[in-house]
Amino acid sequence: MRPPAELLLRFTRAERWVHRTTAALTGVCLATAACLYLAPLAELVGNRRLVVTVHVWCGLALPVPLLLGLASRALRADAARLSRFTPADRDWLRAVRRRAPHRPAGKFNAGQKLYAQWTLGSMLVIVGTGLLMWLPRLAPSSWRTGATFVHDWLAAAIAVVVVGHVRMAWRDPEARLGMRTGLVERRWAEREHPRWRPVSRE
Repeated sequence: MRPPAELLLRFTRAERWVHRTTAALTGVCLATAACLYLAPLAELVGNRRLVVTVHVWCGLALPVPLLLGLASRALRADAARLSRFTPADRDWLRAVRRRAPHRPAGKFNAGQKLYAQWTLGSMLVIVGTGLLMWLPRLAPSSWRTGATFVHDWLAAAIAVVVVGHVRMAWRDPEARLGMRTGLVERRWAEREHPRWRPVSRE
């Protein structure tokens, strides 16, 4: 009989709340955007004014969970980890390119860091361009035209990247468990994040 797995704390409640709330707001923004731009969905849903209102307010709320979450020391520490690239991250990217089984990583691997940085950057741009579109007095019409172009194409890129993120998470049940409960097995951590030094939760 295999002994019970040793559990490690990966994410605090505050970190999981920020992730879930941001994911929910992003999902609503993408769904309402699809209803605004795809004619079959627009006809199915109807009430364009309500869809626009939901889209705008969920978009404006996108940065709020992260800003509130910065009150958490654990989230600030993880944000610092996600913002820094180390030699191990470059080794991880090379290992992925070569499809090597050993991929050195700390709490977050290079792919997760790139995704986090992309998410923050795209969030700032999408909210900024959305404000220019929503409040026409903020800028001349030429700026609003450019903002609309950037907003629409960036939204499409975000949709593609989010689908990829969900696909990667779906392929790793232990990673999903860590985001759902905050805890992961030590065996998984040692295999996927060998340079992470977490706190044991037996």
